[in-house]
Amino acid sequence: MNAIWFTTALLGQQSPAETQPGGETTEQFESTFGELVQRVQDVRADSSNLPELLEFIAIQCLGPIVINLLIAGVIFLIGRRVARALTRIVGKVASRAKLDETLIKFLENIVYAVLMVIVIMAALDRIGVPTTSFAAILAAAGFAIGMALQGSLGNFASGIMLIIFKPFKVGDFVEAGGSSGVIEEIHIFNTLMRTGDNIQIIVPNGSITSGTITNYSAKATRRIDLVIGCGYDDDLKAVKQFLQVVVEADERVLDDPEPLVAVTELGDSSVNFIVRPWVNSSDYWATRWDLIEAIKLGFDERGYSIPYPTRDVHVLKDTA
Repeated sequence: MNAIWFTTALLGQQSPAETQPGGETTEQFESTFGELVQRVQDVRADSSNLPELLEFIAIQCLGPIVINLLIAGVIFLIGRRVARALTRIVGKVASRAKLDETLIKFLENIVYAVLMVIVIMAALDRIGVPTTSFAAILAAAGFAIGMALQGSLGNFASGIMLIIFKPFKVGDFVEAGGSSGVIEEIHIFNTLMRTGDNIQIIVPNGSITSGTITNYSAKATRRIDLVIGCGYDDDLKAVKQFLQVVVEADERVLDDPEPLVAVTELGDSSVNFIVRPWVNSSDYWATRWDLIEAIKLGFDERGYSIPYPTRDVHVLKDTA
């Protein structure tokens, strides 16, 4: 603003009230401006008055500009140190609250950015820049950016929820957002999964929080649910005893809760048993596969049948 005021004065034009230098009252501005105009006119009439004009400009015009620039620089330097100190305090408080490291870093960046905007606006205000209009521009720009990035902001909010409420953690096997896999990384906007065949999937956090999250690793133990069928001509008690022996022989099967083997259904072509042992979550798939294999081999050795749907077809011959 001082530069505008100085240029206007040199041109011999009247300056509007809003162009007065930062820190000066309206009366001081009018007095200084009037004296400067008078000295410019004196120089036009007599060039010998030029040194006095330059001295006046150096003391009355450039002096306040330099002082305000120095004060603005001090405001900026001190404000930046204060912003860094407050940011560290926020980080320590968040760490004591046991928040996720990713969220802590993000909060620190947000706090530092907001504080630095305040510091910069204070420095600009000191040198006469109209910060009110600047703040209005920032607010309008923020609104426009928010509308343009509505989906990204939704993912951001979902990322904050995932980090705070922790429905899953790195290393868990989950089904969420239409995908399933092992959680590798949880970011602010998306989550990285790894499938069983080592393919990386990037899932938007908004898709995760807007649907059902199934965490297969949340509990220490899991139950294996198998349905095994035998033929109606097989010895039902012998088949049941065999299934119990197979389950109990596997060391990975837990004693508590106790495994369950029971007849669950008299099907169309088979008698169906439910086999429900409990195992540690990390042993789930390996134990399931081994049990199915052992049951099939045992059925083959003992002559038990594993029925499959059949259909009798009756052909009627025309005797005519």
